Amino acid sequence: MLLGGALAASAAAIAMVPRAGVDEMTDTRSLDSLFPLAFGDWSLDPTVIPIGPPAVVRKTIAETYDQTLSRTYADRNGYRVMLSVAYGGRRNQGMDLHRPEICYPAQGLALRRETREAALGLGSTSLPVKRLVAGAGNRNEPITYWLVIGRSVASFGYGHRLALMKYGLTGHVPDGLLVRVSSIDDDEAQAFGKQDAFLRQMLAALSPEFRRRVLGEA
Repeated sequence: MLLGGALAASAAAIAMVPRAGVDEMTDTRSLDSLFPLAFGDWSLDPTVIPIGPPAVVRKTIAETYDQTLSRTYADRNGYRVMLSVAYGGRRNQGMDLHRPEICYPAQGLALRRETREAALGLGSTSLPVKRLVAGAGNRNEPITYWLVIGRSVASFGYGHRLALMKYGLTGHVPDGLLVRVSSIDDDEAQAFGKQDAFLRQMLAALSPEFRRRVLGEA
């Protein structure tokens, strides 16, 4: 409790400190253009038409994030992976709303597997990610995601606030980027394997500068 109180107090104090600037993506193109439509074995699935959220949810999204991206890709065998990205510049403290542990239950899906830490192997390095499973009825959705605050991979909760504190001490406001992939699959081991393959090929297809931004200082 003392640690939580200290973090909360420090975060509040930092919020009152004048900022020298905002650390935001230097590439000003939209997420839609930064993430390729096709790469490796994957390409955008044109048969999937995104269904927009209700008006009240759209309003909340617009007030919380600077940009969002939602796509469904399919590999050569027709296996689908859904990609969701949320970016916040000055408004990154609202990233919690896009956290799978919050947004899935808000859409009526139960959390079937508790969040666990995992590592996405990327050659000589690895990216720390979170994995969980949500579902409703016959729908089973394994999920992989990670959060980048400024230039560092962070966790929600204390990790998020600690990252904000570190940047606040330098007089800067960090931006936030949440990347999430999921698939509808009863075979969770297969789903996470497919997601890992998808992410490796997607990250390899990004521009070097943007790839560093998406990976953070993993």
